[in-house]
Amino acid sequence: MGTQTKNIMIVGVGGQGTLLTSRILGGITQDAGYDVKLSEVHGMAQRGGSVVTFVRYGEKVAEPIVEEGQADILIAFEMLEAKRYAHFLKPDGAMVVNLWRIDPITVVTGAAEYPENIVEDLEKEHKVYKIDAMKEALALGNSKVFNIIVLGMAARHMDFSKEAWLKVIENTVPPKTVEINKKAFLLGFEGE
Repeated sequence: MGTQTKNIMIVGVGGQGTLLTSRILGGITQDAGYDVKLSEVHGMAQRGGSVVTFVRYGEKVAEPIVEEGQADILIAFEMLEAKRYAHFLKPDGAMVVNLWRIDPITVVTGAAEYPENIVEDLEKEHKVYKIDAMKEALALGNSKVFNIIVLGMAARHMDFSKEAWLKVIENTVPPKTVEINKKAFLLGFEGE
């Protein structure tokens, strides 16, 4: 087990399943014997509010907060959130972006414009892996599991086995949704 602390950041909008995703990440890192610290920063759970969760794991983790430029992986459930928090990513970090647009209140009220070409701009500076997880989730027959598809894609850039992921998903998601969540995870993990 390396002593290097790993930093994962999950960003999204209230109601996108950030918490469940961080619980699964917390579970898999604990199962692997790491010290894990989770922190949810904004905690604005109302729909439309920005939600940011940090998951840090290693041999001994003191601080739950990830500094700018320190995230190994940035998981973004929404494109504008990816742009908003991109500066947290390490130079060689990986960003997994769900191609979904949710207009923040400033855009809804007309006070601001939703930026164009977000993903293209991010790709100029970062290693970006993108997926239209909502489309994939609808194809599976359950729009709610899109976040687990995104997590599956991010899991490719982490050192845990497929079996370990599936086990923690089984233990974390509601029992009735185990099968669909496993399918969703594998879709992201095994991808094209």
